[in-house]
Amino acid sequence: MSVISSQQVDELKASLSTSALVLTPESEGYDEGIKRWASSAEKPAALAVFPTSAEDVSKILQFSTANSLDLAVCGGGHSTGGSSSTDGGISINLSKMRKCVVDVESKTVSIEGGALWKVVDEALGKHGLAAVGGTVNHTGVGGLTLGGGYGWLTPKYGLTIDNLLSVELVLATGEIVTASATQNTDLFWAARGAGSGFGVATNFVFQAHEQKNHVWGGMMLFPPSQLREVFEASNFLTESDKEGKSAHGVGFVSPPPTFDALVAVMVVYNGPEEDGRKFCEPLLSLKPLVEHTSSMPYEKVNGMVNDLMPFGLRRSMKGSACLFPISIPLAEEAFQDYLKFKTSVPDAAGTMVLFEPISPRKILEVPQTATAFANRGKYFNVLFSSTWTQKENDEVCREWGREMAKKMDEFLRKGMAAEGGSWGGDGVGQYANYDSFSEKGEVMFGVNFPRLKELKRRYDPGNVFGKGLNLLG
Repeated sequence: MSVISSQQVDELKASLSTSALVLTPESEGYDEGIKRWASSAEKPAALAVFPTSAEDVSKILQFSTANSLDLAVCGGGHSTGGSSSTDGGISINLSKMRKCVVDVESKTVSIEGGALWKVVDEALGKHGLAAVGGTVNHTGVGGLTLGGGYGWLTPKYGLTIDNLLSVELVLATGEIVTASATQNTDLFWAARGAGSGFGVATNFVFQAHEQKNHVWGGMMLFPPSQLREVFEASNFLTESDKEGKSAHGVGFVSPPPTFDALVAVMVVYNGPEEDGRKFCEPLLSLKPLVEHTSSMPYEKVNGMVNDLMPFGLRRSMKGSACLFPISIPLAEEAFQDYLKFKTSVPDAAGTMVLFEPISPRKILEVPQTATAFANRGKYFNVLFSSTWTQKENDEVCREWGREMAKKMDEFLRKGMAAEGGSWGGDGVGQYANYDSFSEKGEVMFGVNFPRLKELKRRYDPGNVFGKGLNLLG
């Protein structure tokens, strides 16, 4: 751990607003300050600093740079790879910056960089509005947005970044800038997909959308014997929805208390329950073992899988992609791999696999090079989320995720080659927010990497924001 003198700590405190907080390892509240969603991603920062303004963030960055300290930025703290933590450096924790202001007339929402999606969903819901946010509402707005952002409303309105109007960034120099379609346009381009590599995002402005009606949705659980039928129904639902009114995920979970492996479907239909149940008849006709569905206001939707994503466990996420429709033999093979892993590592019973066949129609309306995000194609994300409790299982659980993602990648590339350019052209098949940060820049950003590399050299040549994204290599 880096040694920072008490005098330096006092100088930093004096430079910040009176509402900001600076914690050392000896301070009350320090342990809570470095806590993350994945306990395996927690690291002992020399200082945990809680700014309350962009000006505070600027001062912290200048202090960190002047003292050659490692830097990490934490919004919601959901990175399982540790990019929001630092061993011996400065952790900028944005949890004191969570204001959310709705402009009803323009249907826009201004959100501070540390806000969680729960805050945003509830604020917009009061006005019959909604934004394209994450599917787990204790996720941070910043991390999800800067990496792209998929949500239940993506089939209708596109990615989170496709609804971003502006972002306030604090650059490596401490300069505070606003990036939008008319200001600092090169940074606005970079921020939409690779934003964490260019600065600390302290404010976002999004376009919101009317959402006055309730939605219908929830979870269904099926026995493994119905895997084929469930995935066939999933393919049918994805192809049938031409209006972007639904989204779902299908995969494998092992819920307590038995931890038996089951096939799970999480679904949202943006309309009345009667219409939703009619649309999902191919699934409902299979008579799920468990059906927890209901009509609910949209602001409740992003909390419906929170119980599957609690804080305090050791976690690893790896992502890949899959062409439409889902190959049934591939799904069956993935399930067998899942069972073998659970059997070999009983501590990892909470692990899940999730196919996310979200329609790409709206996503593909934005050209691949219009934003730094380069994962636009006629395919969808697949998540391998390992969950365990004992440190001695860290490597075996992480390696399983890597191997599964590698296997899925190989299947994807073969499918792409077989279909020529019909699968969507130059999409990379990698979603950075599924902790693909360790990948090389050209792998993550494809055709956009040369421009990103040039901008990185211009705005952050010292790689102050080097955690995760590899933009200089």
